[in-house]
Amino acid sequence: EPFVADEYIERLAWRTPGGGSRGGEAFDPKRLLEEFVNHIQELQVMDERIQRKVEKLEQQCQKEAKEFAKKVQELQKSNQVAFQHFQELDEHISYVATKVCHLGDQLEGVNTPRQRAVEAQKLMKYFNEFLDGELKSDVFTNSEKIKEAADIIQKLHLIAQELPFDRFSEVKSKIASKYHDLECQLIQEFTSAQRRGEISRMREVAAVLLHFKGYSHCVDVYIKQCQEGAFLRNDVFEDAAILCQRVNKQVGEIFSNPETVLAKLIQNIFEVKLQSYVKDQLEEHRKSDAEQYLKNLYDLYTRTTNLSSKLMEFNLGTDKQTFLSKLIKSIFISYLENYIEVEIGYLKSRSAMILQRYYDSKNHQKRSIGTGGIQDLKERIRQRTNLPLGPSIDTHGETFLSQEVVVNLLQETKQAFERCHRLSDPSDLPKNAFRIFSMLVEFLCTEHIDYALETGLAGIPSSDSKNANLYFLDVVHQANTIFHLFDKQFNDHLMPLISSSPKLSECLQKKKDIIEQMEVKLDMGIDTLNCMIGQMKHILAAEQKKTDFKPEDENNVLIQYTN
Repeated sequence: EPFVADEYIERLAWRTPGGGSRGGEAFDPKRLLEEFVNHIQELQVMDERIQRKVEKLEQQCQKEAKEFAKKVQELQKSNQVAFQHFQELDEHISYVATKVCHLGDQLEGVNTPRQRAVEAQKLMKYFNEFLDGELKSDVFTNSEKIKEAADIIQKLHLIAQELPFDRFSEVKSKIASKYHDLECQLIQEFTSAQRRGEISRMREVAAVLLHFKGYSHCVDVYIKQCQEGAFLRNDVFEDAAILCQRVNKQVGEIFSNPETVLAKLIQNIFEVKLQSYVKDQLEEHRKSDAEQYLKNLYDLYTRTTNLSSKLMEFNLGTDKQTFLSKLIKSIFISYLENYIEVEIGYLKSRSAMILQRYYDSKNHQKRSIGTGGIQDLKERIRQRTNLPLGPSIDTHGETFLSQEVVVNLLQETKQAFERCHRLSDPSDLPKNAFRIFSMLVEFLCTEHIDYALETGLAGIPSSDSKNANLYFLDVVHQANTIFHLFDKQFNDHLMPLISSSPKLSECLQKKKDIIEQMEVKLDMGIDTLNCMIGQMKHILAAEQKKTDFKPEDENNVLIQYTN
């Protein structure tokens, strides 16, 4: 606890007899004074004793500080000496290391020719065995040393090729025979290891075979065995993608040139599996069913290009885009060369069938209509302006326009545009798209809409006819709706295919001509209104009576109109 002088004195007085009123004792100031004086003397003695002890400790501390400082100085000096020694030792080590390196170079210069000489001596020894016709060395007789034997026979095979044939023909044939035997053994060993799934053993054997001529055969064996059991499902494209993904993970652990092996596998899949599959699918319908043939061709080509996109993820060498494009081209070239002819032929027959089926359902026999350009149409209008329209044709209210027919024609054309986009060569795409568009114009605009307009015009009664009808206005309405659908397909499906080619202006001009030709014919239909006006004149002049407006019964005011 902290020292408090007042409390200390209080305790001292309390302990002293007569120092207070404790226990009834009387207060004795003398005795208390005496106790205080004695206590002060004791404190002084204690103070002196402690002071001496403090001085002694201070002296001892100063002495030890001087000794410590002296010791530190000595350590610093010894440290400097040691540092100098280390520097000298480092220089000495560097000198020795330089000498050792130089000595190592000299030893290597001596050892390399010596090793070559030893190697040459061994090869001469093995060559002598072939020369004698008896292979005694353990390396040739022990099947476990096939790797060492392969290395030796490969070198001997190279040496034998340099020897003159007339003197060494026999030994050359023996070496070649052994070379071939070992090669076959290694390939067999690789095949067995692949069946067992021993990747490390496959890697060892492939590394040995790398220097042999049969290395490519080893790769062929690997590719063949990879495909065993890989194509069991119906989807050959999905199977091919899974197989390539699996081999891609494995091939780098086995071969030193994995990208070449994987490329060779993909080439084999395309040229064997896919080509035969595509041929089976297409040749079946090529001559008998154009629709199914075109659908299959589009589907197979799309799936092949999708597979190619997946394979682009793998390392197949430098220009994998060109490599895969060539493979696809090799499969489909015979089908794509005449694709557009098949497409146009199918579209023509299909469109004609759709129209014919419609007219047959209406029990209508199509008649020939006047054909010609805009000028011819205008001339026909001019000739009919101030003349009776001649005998009209009774169409029984039929417009001969069908949205169902139009939708079918547009759907067929849409599919044709999609196939054209996928299957046409980029340079031929605008030209092919224009041919399909021309088919649409011919069958939708000319054979269907234009025919309906011509038939409608022929069905308009003369202006003095008593039976006017609104039939042609129905034709106008339906023709307008159909042409909007035609225009939508033009913008949605044709424009993207021709937008950057000279065919764009040709297509736009063709569409413009068609519109103008139709508008001229629709304008001719105004004669319908002339006929209606004529009929109204006849009714008001001949049939309407003044009494019709005066009901017989004046109370009956419910009559709203006359007969």
